[in-house]
Amino acid sequence: MSWRLRTRALPLDSPLLMGIVNATPDSFSDGGLFGSPQEAVDHARQLVADGADLVDVGGESTRPGASPVSVDEELDRVIPIVEALNDEGVIVSIDTSKPTVAVEALKAGAEIVNDVTGFRDLAMREVAVEWQPGVVIMHMAGTPRTMQDNPDYTDVLAEVGGYLIAQAGLLEAAGLSPERICIDPGLGFGKTTEHNLELLSGTGVLAGLGYPLMVGASRKRFISALLGVESLEERDFATAVLSAVVTHLGANVLRVHNVRLSRQAALLSSAIVADT
Repeated sequence: MSWRLRTRALPLDSPLLMGIVNATPDSFSDGGLFGSPQEAVDHARQLVADGADLVDVGGESTRPGASPVSVDEELDRVIPIVEALNDEGVIVSIDTSKPTVAVEALKAGAEIVNDVTGFRDLAMREVAVEWQPGVVIMHMAGTPRTMQDNPDYTDVLAEVGGYLIAQAGLLEAAGLSPERICIDPGLGFGKTTEHNLELLSGTGVLAGLGYPLMVGASRKRFISALLGVESLEERDFATAVLSAVVTHLGANVLRVHNVRLSRQAALLSSAIVADT
């Protein structure tokens, strides 16, 4: 299996590490740390040096309760970063739900559009069909402002999986090649700790839906809730453990802040699975 992007394909015989670059002042764990484009580019370079196969650049926080930013502000935050990284040969994913931002990032060299709203917007689906990038369809209940307002499911695994399949079907029907689609259950996006655990336990089911599976558990609040840890170092260690577990269960792409730790854990897990 491989994941076809805008101009290339990435093999999935071992887990891909997607490093997170938040060019935002208010993201939940690292907001404001990379306040200038140069700081963000330097951080992305370090992620690649640590073993990232690609980086995900975002200019709008999606933490619970976050307020939206304007198109112009988001463009100002992300486009210089995308351009600089593309010039250096880094594979870039643009984390956005705005069609204009997606188009400008693709023009600047982005290979992937990662939409936390799951391409619910017809205009975003039209961008995907026109440009044929790799896409990440994520499940989110509601919006960042409302998603944690009493999230409720009858069967979270079935409902999230069904939604991801339905959205993939819409994109395919519109003309996007299916080999360009990756799915993400959206841990922490309109889910309780219990919902997140059910989805993690169901990684194998989600991985069997026919598309590459991304898992983004990095530094999520449910880790702190379960373990009683708050520091980034402790959450990164826990994230690495989760990376090993979901790799064992069939996840293909790991979206993480600390690439080095999760890469070690995922590769060790892959080696063990390959030898059994």
